Amino acid sequence: MTTDTTVRHVSRPDANLFAELGFSPEEAARLQAASRQQIHETRVLKEQLMSEVAGWIAQHRLKQAEAADILMVSRPRVSDVVNLKSSKFTIDALVEMLTRIGKTVRVAVS
Repeated sequence: MTTDTTVRHVSRPDANLFAELGFSPEEAARLQAASRQQIHETRVLKEQLMSEVAGWIAQHRLKQAEAADILMVSRPRVSDVVNLKSSKFTIDALVEMLTRIGKTVRVAVS
């Protein structure tokens, strides 16, 4: 059995994928704006959670290796948290880290 790996279409980085999928121009613009807003809000939330972890590490004057042991992650993962590399984490993973250090995470919906 042969796997078909032929590239049939490549979208430009600035392309509106919704327009390429056949949505009307108005609907494509609305969907793209909503998608960008959701991505932005997720990134902001992750950065807030990461800042809490990074602040705890700084407050306790821990080395990254020490924090990694407590958080039960690798040292490079701690570095990613401290440097706010939000694309490398899920919200769940960050909440789990916070619970491991005794922080309570509450979600408010408004």
